[in-house]
Amino acid sequence: MRILQISDTHNRHQRLTSMPAADVLIHCGDFTDMGTEEEVLDFLNWYISLPYSHKIFIVGNHDLCLWEADGIEDLPDNVHFLQDRGCEIEGVKFFGLGYNHPECLIPMGIDVLVTHEPPIMILDESNNTHWGNSPLRSQVMRTKPKYHLFGHVHSAYGIEKHEDIVFSNGSSLDDYYEVCHSPRLITL
Repeated sequence: MRILQISDTHNRHQRLTSMPAADVLIHCGDFTDMGTEEEVLDFLNWYISLPYSHKIFIVGNHDLCLWEADGIEDLPDNVHFLQDRGCEIEGVKFFGLGYNHPECLIPMGIDVLVTHEPPIMILDESNNTHWGNSPLRSQVMRTKPKYHLFGHVHSAYGIEKHEDIVFSNGSSLDDYYEVCHSPRLITL
């Protein structure tokens, strides 16, 4: 399975061109700038139109109007809003944790964890500050997903492996909100 990861597009999603083919597209949050319903609808219309068999997304700290949403009505069957829930695609178990939601919701036995925040001390540094989440790191190390995909810290774009877990910060923008990082293609 090929997964394409993007994150932190902040209303600049139309600028992502020539995205490679994949089976699943994942957006790790912050698809809006101010978190308005209008911004969410613009993103969703774009996201739904993309030619990927499956699309997963979660909310970030900017996506305010969806922070407490349990679901979104009328999404196509191949578009998965993983707000503290999981789905299984071709035998691969995905779970998405909403921004600032309790880490204890992350279950055992998942293959791909999608969060907005990074775990503390892993691809989370910007301006000599670590912006990651300490309880998230503890829960990830306890539940041991094969992959942990996130964003949030634009300048910490990268991929690392710790304790057999692949961590990927897929932020699409830099700290100046310019599209500069390529979507990350991951093969499971």
